[in-house]
Amino acid sequence: QVQLVESGGGLVQAGGSLRLSCVASGGISSLNGMGWYRQVPGNQRDRLARFCRLGRENYAEVLKGRFTISRDNAKNTVYLQMNNLSPEDTAVYYCNYRIPGVTPAAGYWGQGTQVTVSA
Repeated sequence: QVQLVESGGGLVQAGGSLRLSCVASGGISSLNGMGWYRQVPGNQRDRLARFCRLGRENYAEVLKGRFTISRDNAKNTVYLQMNNLSPEDTAVYYCNYRIPGVTPAAGYWGQGTQVTVSA
């Protein structure tokens, strides 16, 4: 069974940085298909960044270069480096693993980690 465990969230002041981690287990042989999303209560879950099936990085335009996704294959871990944070970045951040045709349509999700940015 695929398991994704996020960590690294917390409270940070505007302009600060955080790095989120997501450790994958349960038979995932490649980190291609791993990605990060976030959700504000009452809103849809928005995709931020992910490694596509072939390994290329894709980012949401709204991030404007402030977030960077990276990976450590030896540790089966994906990271999200978030810089120049603003209160609008406050949300629950989720890790996701999805490979069209391989995983369930929505993929697998972690439990989420809260990021709160104070003004």
